[in-house]
Amino acid sequence: MTELTRDGYELSTDPGRLDFERVHRWLSTDSYWAANRPREIVERSIENSIVLGIYRDGAQVAFARVVTDRATFGWLCDVYVDPDERGHGLGTWLAETARDLLAEAGVLRIILATWDAHGVYEKAGFVPVARPDRWMEIDRRNTP
Repeated sequence: MTELTRDGYELSTDPGRLDFERVHRWLSTDSYWAANRPREIVERSIENSIVLGIYRDGAQVAFARVVTDRATFGWLCDVYVDPDERGHGLGTWLAETARDLLAEAGVLRIILATWDAHGVYEKAGFVPVARPDRWMEIDRRNTP
């Protein structure tokens, strides 16, 4: 388990510290990528991921998770910073910490997808996919 502090904030990978209600509300009501995501799906996704939470005065102010096999591949996703706490580098801190945790495990490839936060992730060393023509997907999010 990782516990870090910076400028009055605490970052923890302890899933027991997460405020599930808050994380679900953030993702399902205020994110473009997980709008209307049911709580059960949020909980199951957290159970099967490495999670990172940032806390200030005991209250959770940011969240991210990493899906990984802990050997070859990691996907940083669901990065969210409370609107009142934005502008303090918390998103970059989450990305840097996820990057470092995966590097310690020997994971060589980490991906993420973003619509509007490229600058946040560039600070942590992320760059556009070199060969997007190699990537394919099945996207069932909007299928009845």
